[in-house]
Amino acid sequence: MPSSLDSGPDQTINYDAIVIGSGIGGLVTATQLAAKGANVLVLERYLIPGGSAGYFERSGYRFDVGASMIFGFGDRGTTNLLTRALAAVDQHLETFPDPVQIHYHLPQNLDLKVHRDYEKFLQELISLFPYERRGIRQFYDTCWQIFNSLNSMELLSLEELGYLARSFWQHPGSCFRLLQYLPRNVGDYARRYIKDPILLKFIDMECYCWSVVPAAQTPMINAGMVFSDRHYGGVNYPKGGVGQIALKLVEGLEASGSQIRYRSRVNKIVLEQGTAVGVQLATGETYRGQQIISNATRWDTFGHLVDEVPPAEAKWRQRYTKSPSFLSLHLGVKAEALPTNLDCHHILLNNWDEIAEPGATVFVSIPTLLDPSLAPPGHHIVHAFTPSWVKDWQVRSQTQYNAQKQAAAQKLISRLQQIIPNLDQHIHHMEVGTPRTHRRFLGRQDGTYGPIPSRQLWGLVGMPFNRTAIPGLYCVGDSTFPGQGLNAVAFSGFACAHRVAKDLKL
Repeated sequence: MPSSLDSGPDQTINYDAIVIGSGIGGLVTATQLAAKGANVLVLERYLIPGGSAGYFERSGYRFDVGASMIFGFGDRGTTNLLTRALAAVDQHLETFPDPVQIHYHLPQNLDLKVHRDYEKFLQELISLFPYERRGIRQFYDTCWQIFNSLNSMELLSLEELGYLARSFWQHPGSCFRLLQYLPRNVGDYARRYIKDPILLKFIDMECYCWSVVPAAQTPMINAGMVFSDRHYGGVNYPKGGVGQIALKLVEGLEASGSQIRYRSRVNKIVLEQGTAVGVQLATGETYRGQQIISNATRWDTFGHLVDEVPPAEAKWRQRYTKSPSFLSLHLGVKAEALPTNLDCHHILLNNWDEIAEPGATVFVSIPTLLDPSLAPPGHHIVHAFTPSWVKDWQVRSQTQYNAQKQAAAQKLISRLQQIIPNLDQHIHHMEVGTPRTHRRFLGRQDGTYGPIPSRQLWGLVGMPFNRTAIPGLYCVGDSTFPGQGLNAVAFSGFACAHRVAKDLKL
């Protein structure tokens, strides 16, 4: 496990960039800058890097904090952003390909798999909705048009005019096509091509499982990436667990001459004459940097790390609201509990009308089906999580809190027995995380998963880029363009590093 630097970084240095937080967005920013020769300091409040892409170990198990359905590890094109981020600092991760992205278990006995093979997935979906054959192909082929446009060019900062001009000059067709889809949401196209109400609800779930909103509020650009890359680069699980991504990025960061400090909670971004010039830790230590990059959410940045909430941020808060957090159940189970031919990732829902209700949609990952080394011999990991609001966990005593956790865990276990019969008889170890857990360990206000539209918006048009209204201060991560998801925050990191490097004249 990483350990904090004993003496701490040099407080007399004016770093080229200081990154607050070591989520994947922050680490990609830091490593991209370090690879360009910048002197970068990353300050992480916790003991290890990664944020919601981190890990923890108990009783011989290595559990992923968040989801284990990982995009961005392909070996071709330009959208394989995790592969590219690691390579920039001479790092590589072995991965296990997942032949099925998701096995859906949905109302009205709608049971189907999203196969890595595109045609196999389409044929399975068409077999359930044969009269929608043409609409299904038109919808998903539209997603491919978006993906192919993204995959034809290097993905960097849309705030850098030179990059935009170069992209339009080299890839005019792709750029104009992306402009066409930028203000559109998935629902616009789903309803254009598909009429069956149940199939449209399935498209809602296809969106909800990564955007936490239905198709009408999910940007089409993001869907083009997700719905196509799962068949192009595929879903690939890193050997040793999701936490290895952050650990490898840190290894590359340090090998490039920059550094990270753990147990370093930033309490304040230091402003001088309205410009961000440094940070102050909870210990009172101060570090100065030419550029300050916050990997905290915008809610945790503005009004907290800096006192003011600029008008642009206030406007953003009118357009976007905090998504729910999650109730997470981490189980270590005996291997005989799992049925044969079980897939790694599942989604369970019993009632279409409850898709966004707390506890209704259950996400399931069984990463040891891909990497058995994460559990003791003869055992597996079952990770289940479901949306949950922090307001529902405001009990007064620790005893009440523990009892609520146990009751919630039993409900989840009962749901899991839909795909793993008699699971309750094979549990070897159990950990329960609530929105309070996520708030405490991830430092995210209310434990939120990230921003979601408060109403139907114009696609990604309202999502802010990396620069902020405060000179010298940037944001990176899921509350910047293009939004949530590991590959999306990696995109944000590439874009932020590109913009900062230009501002540093690197």
